[in-house]
Amino acid sequence: MSYRPVLVSSLFLFLFAVVGSGLVAYTHENTVELIHDNERRALLKSLNELIPTDRYDNDIFHDILYVRHKDLLGTAKPVPVYRARKNGWPVAAVLAPVAPDGYNGNIRLLVAIKLDGTLAGVRVVQHRETPGLGDGIETSNSDWILGFNGKSLENPGKEGWKVKRDGGQFDQFTGATITPRAVVKAVRNALLYYQIHGHELFEEHPGDTTGK
Repeated sequence: MSYRPVLVSSLFLFLFAVVGSGLVAYTHENTVELIHDNERRALLKSLNELIPTDRYDNDIFHDILYVRHKDLLGTAKPVPVYRARKNGWPVAAVLAPVAPDGYNGNIRLLVAIKLDGTLAGVRVVQHRETPGLGDGIETSNSDWILGFNGKSLENPGKEGWKVKRDGGQFDQFTGATITPRAVVKAVRNALLYYQIHGHELFEEHPGDTTGK
C-alpha cells in the first residue's frame, strides 16, 4: 500500500493551514490598527467639539492624567483626563467617566469642565442603548446632550440634577427614562469629582496616575 497520496494530502492541508493562519493574523493586525486609528480620530473630534482648537495650544490628546474614583467616575479602572492649556495656563479638563447603570450597561462619556466648574459640554463616546429609544443621547440622533452646556453643580442645583420624572430639570426620552437618568447622574458625579479634585488635575505631568 502506498502512503504517498496520504502524505501529499497531509502536506497540502498543513500548508493550507499555515497560509490561512497567516492571512487571518495579518488581517487581524491591520484591522485592529485601523479600528484604533478610527477610535482616536473619533475621540479627537469629540474633544475638539467640546473644547474648540482656538481655545488651547497644547497636545490635548497626549496631555493626559489618569485618575481613580469608583463612586464618582463610575468605574474602579483608571479614567483619563484630557487637559487643555493655552500658553501653559489651564483652560479646561475633559474627564472620561462611565455611567454604569445604563439600560444595556456602561455608557462612556466625555465631560468637559471649565476652570470655574461650569460644563463646556458632554459627549457620549460608547454605549449599547436601544436604537430608537436610548440612543437619543447621541448628537446624531438628538440635541438632548447639548442641554448640559453651561450647567454646573449650582445650576440647576442639587434637586435639579435629575430627570423631570424624578423631580429634576432634565428631559427624559419617550419610553426611555433609565438612559438619560444614568447620564445625568454620571455628569453630576463628574462635576462633584472636579469640585473636590479639580485643583489637582493640572499639577501632574502627562501620563501620571493619581486619585482614589
